[in-house]
Amino acid sequence: QVQLVESGGGSVQAGGSLRLSCAASESIYSRRCMAWFRQVPGKEREGVATINSDSLTAYGDSVKGRFTVSRDKDRPNLYLQMSSLKPEDTGMYYCAARSVGYCFTRSPSDYDYWGRGTQVTVSS
Repeated sequence: QVQLVESGGGSVQAGGSLRLSCAASESIYSRRCMAWFRQVPGKEREGVATINSDSLTAYGDSVKGRFTVSRDKDRPNLYLQMSSLKPEDTGMYYCAARSVGYCFTRSPSDYDYWGRGTQVTVSS
């Protein structure tokens, strides 16, 4: 049973914007910590943004000031608003959740649940 489903990916020119969504099952959304990761072939999965149940956030250095992570209070949805996109933002974007521990870790091995990803392609 799929419990995290990403959407909103696509192709955009550099400087453009995209908004990713992640629909989570209630059992997953109740987890304290959620995050967005991205990965390109041949590279390790990179933590982009994290958010806890109080909507406190943290970001990777490469996206600070350009990306914003948020979560609905009333619905089990997670979002990633991406602006001023660059070609190096290209990759498969995944949402993830973990139950316990430090919420702002960006290590993939710390997360228990993963979606299947949505592709983002930024052209120059």
